[in-house]
Amino acid sequence: MMTKNEVKIETKKHIKEVELLLLRIVSELENRAIAHDLSKFSKYELPIFEKYTSKLRDTTYGSDEYKQFLKEMKPALDHHYANNRHHPECFTLTVADDFQYHEKGKKNTICCMNLIDIVEMLCDWMAATKRHTDGDIMKSIEINQERFGYSDELKQIFINTVSTINNG
Repeated sequence: MMTKNEVKIETKKHIKEVELLLLRIVSELENRAIAHDLSKFSKYELPIFEKYTSKLRDTTYGSDEYKQFLKEMKPALDHHYANNRHHPECFTLTVADDFQYHEKGKKNTICCMNLIDIVEMLCDWMAATKRHTDGDIMKSIEINQERFGYSDELKQIFINTVSTINNG
């Protein structure tokens, strides 16, 4: 049996280890915050985003018009997704196949992401809703569940996190 002092020492070691791991996550999130979407300034993306950003703002996320704009933006979006891990589209279906993860008949490429990617993705969604005249993060979470095939549990985690961010 450990003494009271030994338990305190072990607990302090544990607390310090958790602190160090959390600080690694904070550091990675800071790096993501600084580098977020910088590829949009590239010659592959900027001309197309110049043409479509204002058009997208005036459309409803997930609408047929919105989807048509995305099709027209395909060259820029392909480059953007390939260079930004916070987009599920960054992960090819071939990679998703390796995970053998299917939900609602769709491939779930979100399962290929890590928690850092997911936090950045959710923040991106939240910011994107502010660019649309009728943006609504809760509706976006619903639409994206259908689009990306993530579970009800992950959807609820997104909702809980939005609430924490908005009220924090």
